[in-house]
Amino acid sequence: MAESFAIGLADKLLGKLASTSLQEATLACGVNSEVEGLKDTMSTIQAVLLDAEEKQAKDHRLSIWLRKLKDVFADAEDVVDELEYEALEQKARGIREEVCSFFSSSNPLAFRLKMGHKMKKIRERLNKLAADKSQFNLAERVGDTPAFHREREMTHSFVPASDVIGRENDKKYVVELLMQSSDAEINVSVIPIVGIGGLGKTTLAKLVYNDGRVVDHFHKKMWVCVSNDFNIKRLMKEILTSATNEKCDHLSIDQLQSRLRNALEDNRFFLILDDVWNTDRDKWLELKALISGGANGSKILVTTRSKLVASIMGTSPAYELKGLSPEECLSLLIKCAFDDGQDKQYPNLIKIGEGIVRKCGGTPLAVRTLGGLLYSKNEEYDWVRVQDNEIWKLEQREDDILPALKLSYDELSFHLKQCFVFCSLFPKDYKFKHYELIQMWIAQGLIPPSEQNQEMEDIGNRYINELLLRSFFQDFEEEIPKFLYNFKMHDLVHDLALSVARPECIMLSFHSENISEKTRHISVLDTQWPKEEEVLRFLRKLSNVRTISFPIINAGPTTESFVATCTSRFKYMRVLDLNNSGFEALPNSICNLKHLRYLDLSDNKRIKKLPNSICKLHHLQMLLLGGCVSLEELPRDIGKMTSLRHLTVTAQQMTLPHKKVEAGKGCFNSLRFCTQSLTALRTLVIEKCPRLLSLPKHLPALENLIISNCESLDLRIWNGEKEDHTQGFGNLRLLVIWILPKLETLPRWLLRGPASNTLHHLQILGCQNFRALSEEEERLNLTSLETLMIVNCPQFSSLLEGVNHHFTALRQLDIMHCPELSVLPEEMHNLPALSQLKIEGCPELVERCQPGMGEDWNKIAHIVDIFLDGKKIESTIHNQVRQKNHLLYSYY
Repeated sequence: MAESFAIGLADKLLGKLASTSLQEATLACGVNSEVEGLKDTMSTIQAVLLDAEEKQAKDHRLSIWLRKLKDVFADAEDVVDELEYEALEQKARGIREEVCSFFSSSNPLAFRLKMGHKMKKIRERLNKLAADKSQFNLAERVGDTPAFHREREMTHSFVPASDVIGRENDKKYVVELLMQSSDAEINVSVIPIVGIGGLGKTTLAKLVYNDGRVVDHFHKKMWVCVSNDFNIKRLMKEILTSATNEKCDHLSIDQLQSRLRNALEDNRFFLILDDVWNTDRDKWLELKALISGGANGSKILVTTRSKLVASIMGTSPAYELKGLSPEECLSLLIKCAFDDGQDKQYPNLIKIGEGIVRKCGGTPLAVRTLGGLLYSKNEEYDWVRVQDNEIWKLEQREDDILPALKLSYDELSFHLKQCFVFCSLFPKDYKFKHYELIQMWIAQGLIPPSEQNQEMEDIGNRYINELLLRSFFQDFEEEIPKFLYNFKMHDLVHDLALSVARPECIMLSFHSENISEKTRHISVLDTQWPKEEEVLRFLRKLSNVRTISFPIINAGPTTESFVATCTSRFKYMRVLDLNNSGFEALPNSICNLKHLRYLDLSDNKRIKKLPNSICKLHHLQMLLLGGCVSLEELPRDIGKMTSLRHLTVTAQQMTLPHKKVEAGKGCFNSLRFCTQSLTALRTLVIEKCPRLLSLPKHLPALENLIISNCESLDLRIWNGEKEDHTQGFGNLRLLVIWILPKLETLPRWLLRGPASNTLHHLQILGCQNFRALSEEEERLNLTSLETLMIVNCPQFSSLLEGVNHHFTALRQLDIMHCPELSVLPEEMHNLPALSQLKIEGCPELVERCQPGMGEDWNKIAHIVDIFLDGKKIESTIHNQVRQKNHLLYSYY
């Protein structure tokens, strides 16, 4: 990983050293003075890390110094974790916190001596590095945040149109936006163009800037390359100079603002702010106020890589620039790699070029980079070498694709950098599940505790949103609406992650050679499991491993010996992802992984039991057992895993545990996601449990309930007893019911219990016998429900009358593939909040909903969007409604 991560490691380690539990442990171990000295030295070093990070690119010795610091910090964290583990072990045993019995080691004196020696060695290494820092003339910047002002080449406003391929439609669309009249209340409109680095945003802006219609339409045109220095005075100078062609370096800021307003006043101007990074809204509003005096119809075009910037600055939706087509990319490659007409002489190279441009993901800058590399090279060998290598391995210049993308990376905080780089462990086109990635980040300590006592999962969600806004992630999709989402990384962004991750994070195969001793995080990409001796030979090449993952489906280990070898070699492992494995038993030696935070055994179809020794993993936070269809039971001492926050299980029990855990018996006090009956439980997922008969009762904090593929489960039964509608989940927000044969109508505890007042989102999917929301005599009372989705329920035939009294908050209603549904309640037109109705695969209902229904449709004309399956039709029902834009017929 980048040397800048020393900042994050230092912050994390100092936080741990200051914790009360560690202070107790160090005092009991007799290493308190060593720890205090370590803290002092670290604080001295921490003060210069920001300056060191900014200077290290130009000083190789400084880069090496930072790398050594990272190694010491990582080793110190291992020692601290070992002390913390002993404290947790003591609590699990229920031993009184006395010096004589604080540690669980069979030889407390030997343990104290060992820990004292380790701490002393760490401190000596750190003291030496602290002494070495004087040779770098580093400035102390305590309290600063990392600032990056590495400038890219300044842009200008001209590009020959003949040099641009594939942007004619984009240009036409943006020019039409500029020609449109502005809202009377908005004097100056701001149109953002968003896309990843190297996609051609600046090029498109140049084409638009020099278009004849634009030149004729605006009185003044101005171009400013903003970059990452959003200095108001500088920008005022550059805008004024562009508008008047006069130098203004000598002017004060007050003179600048006066002349700028005079230059723009009563002029319809067009300003391009190119390459904007600023996310400080106040700064933008300050600048905007100075340039809002133009005539109505003035336009500002902003290019940025960040959707966050676009949302702050734009007065209209951002125009997201897409990649070029493969044909356009090949044309651009030919243009860059050959002199005019020369390509006709080399049809063999053009064929290889088709494979090369597929690597570029439609990004023009990447194509230009490779085209320039191949210029004047007419041998197949050179082209094949480029085709078979990753872009990040190629010789780079400052204007090539990865340096352009790296500018985006450099703008991230060190916390986001670490989280982004960790994603390099997953293969290209990998579909990330947000909750799994967040838990891995937490396990590696990449998400710092919040001073506002926010859950780390919430902070992780914020990090993902930040990376999405900055275009590091893309292809966002909801797998379970309002609950679970997935996303991907662009191939070039993935290459960037690989380039900054080595050698600490790396994807390997069992046949990889020359593995760096610095490698700490690995993912194994083999699709076939080799012979056992090859696996053991591979593991012997590794040391200091903290992450092992098998991200390719059905590629996990098939033998217990692999896990046993890991437990003996990699004592400091934090993440062990063995999903889709095929071994029958987890070895007892799993308890040796004292630092383990994340263990994924999901979709192991053969494992039946877990050793009770797993309960000694006191640091473990996430245990995934979903899809372990042969698992018979959980270990008896699982309640001693007091750090456990997330637990998923595919259970074989007929009922889930429902009795409250007795106080003092290991209460899972950190648990947030499990199938146990705990008062802190927020999310419960029950999947593929064919023998499960009923739900647990005591889940007062439950917010999300997802039930899937449970053949015997009857929602009307609670732990073998008939339901009591006065009880239930009093804080439920989301309910997803998927493939539940016994479901015919919704249970009373949902319709009339506490959950009826809290439920916001309800999805019923693939329930073959579901026929109605409730019995005729039952009263619906879901007054907080906002979205209702009913899909693939062939017996569903009625929404019932009276829905207007019970769905007062309903905004979205989706009914799909329910062929028995033929009519909607007449009261639909009285639902005050309903804005979207989506109907698909309901032939009788769609037939009744065709135009010509006249008054029937007029009754629900307040709905903004109606989606019917089949074809797109235009509304001809009610002119008054259409004119008011209240009703839109469309198809998807």
